[in-house]
Amino acid sequence: MNNPVIIKGNKYGIIVVLDSEMEYDSLREKIAEKFRESAKFFDKAQMALSFEGRKLTTEQQRDILNIIAEETKLHVVCVIEDDPQTEEKFKKALDEKLMELSNTTGQFYKGNLRSGQVLEVETSIIVIGDINPGARIVSKGNIIVLGSLKGSVFAGASGNTNSFVVALDMNPVQIRIADTIARSPDKPEKSAGKETKIAFLEDGNIYIEPLSKEVINDINL
Repeated sequence: MNNPVIIKGNKYGIIVVLDSEMEYDSLREKIAEKFRESAKFFDKAQMALSFEGRKLTTEQQRDILNIIAEETKLHVVCVIEDDPQTEEKFKKALDEKLMELSNTTGQFYKGNLRSGQVLEVETSIIVIGDINPGARIVSKGNIIVLGSLKGSVFAGASGNTNSFVVALDMNPVQIRIADTIARSPDKPEKSAGKETKIAFLEDGNIYIEPLSKEVINDINL
């Protein structure tokens, strides 16, 4: 096999396709080489991971995860096994991981917020649903929206400038972090598809970037 290690990715995770015949000790060297070459593309992203093409033992999976950690700054939040994965399965796995983390960092709200509805919380919050135009969330901590953000959000309401906002589909009317406010343009740019993004405060300005950018290094979910 000319390419004993193939890395395929989507916006939620990566699939590592491995040669089924190569001796494992030789294969792990190829894995290290492949991830070393690809390190700059992953940066500090948080992703789900799946293996295909070869049945791996638990020890081999752990070994490969250690190799990835040594060769890249990629953070693998979970490993998905068995069937070939789709973007929806990766998305579901990441959503579940975020929900698990929220048990110690904040609270949940499950459902869509409609126009006129306001949700105010004392801690960070994960919303499992959409924030529609005319709806508003106010949080003293961080706001994570596992859905579309098209309304208004106010993170760091107690003045915390390190607060942030994450959404699977980021298109808000207004974002406020601490005392800084940003509004969407009158004619928003057309997007080829939904992309998970993060809004954060830096040097008095609110920036919105893809979640896989370097900024995630300073974010603790």
